[in-house]
Amino acid sequence: MRWDLEGLAALDALVRTGSVAGAAQALHKVSSAVSYQVKRLEEQLGLSLIDRSGYRLRLTPEGEAVLAEGRRLLQQAHQLDALAQQLASGWEARLLLVVDGILPLADSLQALKTLADEGVPTRVQLKIEFLGGVQRCFEQEGADLMIAKDYRPHAQCRALALPELECLLCVAPQHPLLQLGRPARLADLHAHVELTVRDSGAGGEDRQMFGGERVFFLSGFVAKRQALLMGMGFGWMPRYLVDEQLARGELAELAYEGGSRYRFTPWLVQRLDKPLGRAGQRLVELLSPAQAGGA
Repeated sequence: MRWDLEGLAALDALVRTGSVAGAAQALHKVSSAVSYQVKRLEEQLGLSLIDRSGYRLRLTPEGEAVLAEGRRLLQQAHQLDALAQQLASGWEARLLLVVDGILPLADSLQALKTLADEGVPTRVQLKIEFLGGVQRCFEQEGADLMIAKDYRPHAQCRALALPELECLLCVAPQHPLLQLGRPARLADLHAHVELTVRDSGAGGEDRQMFGGERVFFLSGFVAKRQALLMGMGFGWMPRYLVDEQLARGELAELAYEGGSRYRFTPWLVQRLDKPLGRAGQRLVELLSPAQAGGA
């Protein structure tokens, strides 16, 4: 059965206002049209919705049940109308942003908060991946934007450089590597556990790894920081995540003959073959170097 939304709207107005005249005024229709729509709805359903035996208008038990469900249908119809108007005005129905988990999440969350505060109607999804998994997700799931640490240039993409981030080789102050009295060598590192975060792509590994046999893979950088604090091993950490621990002496920078620091440039990437709508364009503005906080 196809529900008669006009009939449901007439029934709803009739109950809300208490009279045919009031319903007609609320719906900007003549009284005869309201009466006709309610009567037609009753005929379509094969039910008596209004008790017409008394002086005052009352719903039958069937009418109460139909109106309760009908109001939900009317609300959904209003939402669908609003969505159609929003989409027609350039708002996307869906927007997927993929971010590398090594990057400051606060920047992306602040941008999404701004979209929410501005009342953007688009459904936005934020996914966290690592290393090659970021671009894999971007390509395979048809994401609209990504912020990647390791970006492989593509002719159908536009990439915008974001502020550089610095990574430090970290270890707990009680760890044996910190007691060498000299910068650690590669052989020294291989004698201990390296802590890292696995590439969420097709089985890849971070090119900054040291190639030893003793490696623990963690699910993210917060877990990796906790493992470092526990003295489980050594590993690279983005500076913004360990500044406080370094200042308090809970972690230390590990001197290494190959260098204990490196910097990288994250890239904000969008597709050229899938133009962004208003929400995507606004998100790019919020994440651009002029807006992004950097670390």
